[in-house]
Amino acid sequence: MSDSMVQASEERKTGSGPARNAAVRSRPVRPRGLSGAVDVPGDKSISHRAIIMGGLAVGETKIEGLLEGEDVHRTAAALRALGADVRRHGAGSWSVRGCGVGGFGEPDDVLEMGNSGTAARLLLGAVASTRLTAFFTGDASLRSRPMQRVVDPLSQMGARFLSRGGSRLPLAIVGAADPVPIEYRPPVASAQVKSAVLLAGLNCPGRTTVVEPHPTRDHTERMLRHFGATLTVADEDGGRRITLEGQPELEGREVVVPGDPSSAAFPLVAALIVPGSEITLRNVGLNPGRAGLFETLAEMGADITMTDRRDAGGEPVADLVVRAGRLRGVDVPAERAPSMIDEYPILAVAAAVAEGRTRMRGLAELRVKESDRLGGMAEGLAACGVAVAVEGDDLIVDGGRRIAGGATIRSRLDHRIAMAFLTLGMAAEEAVSVDDASPIATSFPGFASLMNGLGAAIEGV
Repeated sequence: MSDSMVQASEERKTGSGPARNAAVRSRPVRPRGLSGAVDVPGDKSISHRAIIMGGLAVGETKIEGLLEGEDVHRTAAALRALGADVRRHGAGSWSVRGCGVGGFGEPDDVLEMGNSGTAARLLLGAVASTRLTAFFTGDASLRSRPMQRVVDPLSQMGARFLSRGGSRLPLAIVGAADPVPIEYRPPVASAQVKSAVLLAGLNCPGRTTVVEPHPTRDHTERMLRHFGATLTVADEDGGRRITLEGQPELEGREVVVPGDPSSAAFPLVAALIVPGSEITLRNVGLNPGRAGLFETLAEMGADITMTDRRDAGGEPVADLVVRAGRLRGVDVPAERAPSMIDEYPILAVAAAVAEGRTRMRGLAELRVKESDRLGGMAEGLAACGVAVAVEGDDLIVDGGRRIAGGATIRSRLDHRIAMAFLTLGMAAEEAVSVDDASPIATSFPGFASLMNGLGAAIEGV
């Protein structure tokens, strides 16, 4: 049993966290507000990449601050199945002894990705240019998510696939015997697609290039350089051209994982919308490719102070001091979506409290996340008495009115929908319940305990 599963089991026994397939309720926090200083879990995107890069490197990679959620455990298990030696030494402290570029072995069993689209897409890239056959599957949510966006470029590089319609999981991949480098322009801005192509390009001769239409989070580029790859990045027509020199010898490195800004978003917004709150979130990653939420909240008038700015393992980090205050509605442009795609559910909660209208534009990508987040957020907000509408791919929230709450929200097996509505319950008139909070463990193990330590009232029903 993985460490995150052990924690989930203990939470079920003690009542400190959600039981699987059981409702969890978040009661209003008044009049005291939230207070305290906490560390949020390690960045999920960087945690996945640290294990994968360690598996592709020669020698030992030491990782501190790794997120110990179910998604990252799936990646660790897959790397073990591919031949890497992945070990846990203590809370957040891990090591990986890798196989070298092109050195993965054929796994004996199906690679189970659980709920993690990041793990599935990045690992497909990591094995696509290696002569092996592997089978990938996932849970019901992941099996419904599109993989065609990575299958297309990886097929151009020589990999072969057998799958259901739309290249959905479960699928089989036969790695390229003679991989070829490509220049690829993704039809949509996606850090996962970019990363899959670059990881496949490691074992290709020559140069592999990705030209992205809009800049996306650059954790992969930063980490490739950290492990010794030669990689150049140039601005091009509002986007970026990333070029990787193939067949490097990556060397094991030390990686310090900063706090996940996507996870920090939930206590951050909770402190903004619950009157009288003041909290400090320590060691939060501030990657420029993921700064969209901070930029948007600043436009809304949020009181967020960034202190002790510093660098951790090639990533910018800071401590965030967050105070409650009045927010105002804003128009969020579509081009900002790549830098905050995971934060729209919690931004919609902030918009519900903000005075006036917030329009979030160009959210088509939300329809193919762990669930249809666009429809899920609209449905849940309406159930809580919030004026909300969906127009095309735009989400419109008219905030500043009384939030009734008192509803039970369908989480749709989506951790971010579950956490967003538990956060809304802290500022509503009546408690808000979520039908199944167990998916939260995929990205934010201990969410309920951390929030309750700040003064929230999240409890099993």
